[in-house]
Amino acid sequence: MAGGRPHLKRSFSIIPCFVFVESVLLGIVVLLAYRLEFTDTFPVHTQGFFCYDSTYAKPYPGPEAASRAPPALIYALVTAGPALTILLGELARAFFPVPPSASPIVGESTIVSGACCRFSPPLRRLVRFLGVYSFGLFTTTIFANAGQVVTGNPTPHFLSVCRPNYTALGCLPPSPDRPGPDRFVTDQGACAGSPSLVAAARRAFPCKDAALCAYAVTYTAMYVTLVFRVKGSRLVKPSLCLALLCPAFLVGVVRVAEYRNHWSDVLAGFLTGSAIATFLVTCVVHNFQSRPPSGRRLSPWEDLGQAPTMDSPLEKNPRPAGRIRHRHGSPHPSRRTVPAVAT
Repeated sequence: MAGGRPHLKRSFSIIPCFVFVESVLLGIVVLLAYRLEFTDTFPVHTQGFFCYDSTYAKPYPGPEAASRAPPALIYALVTAGPALTILLGELARAFFPVPPSASPIVGESTIVSGACCRFSPPLRRLVRFLGVYSFGLFTTTIFANAGQVVTGNPTPHFLSVCRPNYTALGCLPPSPDRPGPDRFVTDQGACAGSPSLVAAARRAFPCKDAALCAYAVTYTAMYVTLVFRVKGSRLVKPSLCLALLCPAFLVGVVRVAEYRNHWSDVLAGFLTGSAIATFLVTCVVHNFQSRPPSGRRLSPWEDLGQAPTMDSPLEKNPRPAGRIRHRHGSPHPSRRTVPAVAT
């Protein structure tokens, strides 16, 4: 902003790029997530199991809706929580702007597209951050569902819903001579339980709820850390970030305590969601900062500025820049006049 007037920049590609590129990519991601979640387009891998394996013999905890952390609650938290945080942060940034000297990167310009459309920097930042968050949320769903479909790992209560006929499968019950499982069952028709419950019990790794919670918490915590400015206190932002981490941790604990997932499933979900959020924040939205007006970010070497110089105390009268000193066998060496020293 110069002279109190906003700096304008004309662009005729922002609307076509948003409509025909970014919206199409987001629609493809949403469609793929729907196919993996609610259809049989990609069948779940049928993984075998050992007879009488206690790892998968936990009691059936009931449907997902009966959980202490039901999917409806998790989906509401991972969508409304980060969206409200980003909205409040951008509104505070727009109505209470920081001084130019306190901003590490030059602010953005208002983009004019056509004769009537103007996109101010606060609006562009809000759409950018929420759009990237939505894209990452569906991408996390795709990664989690794809891992479940490919691996087909059973849940801790798999045998309770599978209800295999051990006698027909030739499985011998455990005895003092055979304390552990003795046979690995790979028969496709080994389960006599409900097909829908059996298919759901084969989708344990990684835990999708843990992945979504970790993604939402990591993205929001990084936004709070990098954008919010609190003067006079060093504990406000860490306390807020830790408060955001508590629900995600509790969701993982509930999933394990209710025998819906193993600890390894929950940890894999946490790593998946955190990795996707870190990648998007670092490489896509550039740590929630604005870019320089030229559209090119300075490299670490260019950002260092000009290196400081130091004059040698032994050279009082430096030679002119155009004169070249001749050495070792030059036919016409230049002579330097040395002033006489008064004694």
